[in-house]
Amino acid sequence: MLSSTCKYGIRAIVYIAGNSKEGEKIGIKKISENLDLPMPFLAKILQQLVKRKILTSSKGPHGGFSLARNPKDIHIIEVVKAIDGEDVFHRCVLHNENCISIERSRTPCTLHNDYVKARNKIEKLFETKTVLNLVRTARNSDALF
Repeated sequence: MLSSTCKYGIRAIVYIAGNSKEGEKIGIKKISENLDLPMPFLAKILQQLVKRKILTSSKGPHGGFSLARNPKDIHIIEVVKAIDGEDVFHRCVLHNENCISIERSRTPCTLHNDYVKARNKIEKLFETKTVLNLVRTARNSDALF
């Protein structure tokens, strides 16, 4: 459902939240190495999050990325929508169209009713989970950021 780009964005923001101290920025090189993600690709993802005011960035020897807000105030849905857009919660699983358009123009696909229910649950999950929730869960489970 989520693109790899979006998954990398979520991983990166959780990493930043879990590894930076108040007011401290983390360099792109460190994030890239620790998450094993290509630096140019990661830079593009993080810039999308800067544009959406989820992260802040600065250039220079002490530059890097940090959260723009408290991690308890950043919901995962914001990251998903910043990277994958709103269509991820409206697209049909079998057709390359918006589910509502399909409902109006023809019979929805055979997975429509079940997929809409599952997709709505995932959207609700992302609306309620915050970056802080993911950081705490990762720390409590010794999961990697």
